Amino acid sequence: MSAKTNACRILDALHISYTLHEYDWDEDQLDAYTVADKVGLPADQIYKTLVLRGDKTGIMMACIPGDAELNLKSLAQASGNKKVEMVAVKEIQALTGYIRGGVSPLGTKKKYPFYLASAATSVNPVSISAGRRGLQIFLKGEDLAAASEAILVDITSHS
Repeated sequence: MSAKTNACRILDALHISYTLHEYDWDEDQLDAYTVADKVGLPADQIYKTLVLRGDKTGIMMACIPGDAELNLKSLAQASGNKKVEMVAVKEIQALTGYIRGGVSPLGTKKKYPFYLASAATSVNPVSISAGRRGLQIFLKGEDLAAASEAILVDITSHS
């Protein structure tokens, strides 16, 4: 098994059980549906972590099911902003310590407000990035919420 990531170390320190799942990844196929297919879960159990900027509160992160889209208005309202927008891909690594396709909600280099789609707490397992491409963590949604100190909100809309 590959070396533990910061996300794994956080879960270990909190005594939260999880499993690691490696898969072959491709730069052009980092979407949730591809990851879901490779790790054998439906897309609604693959949670993608997004990095955003609010006009009042600055950087924040959101985590939503792979088959859903982020509702920017809902997130802006929940976070006390008039508007929020995705940060540019080139900013992600400097802000989080992670690269696109490998952003974990756990173990970022700075702690940002973290908004988790409230449906996650009833999902088992939820799959999140372990902090690098090709490695997913499976854990209970309620454990993800606890470990990440998530603000649970309804921030998704299905396409």
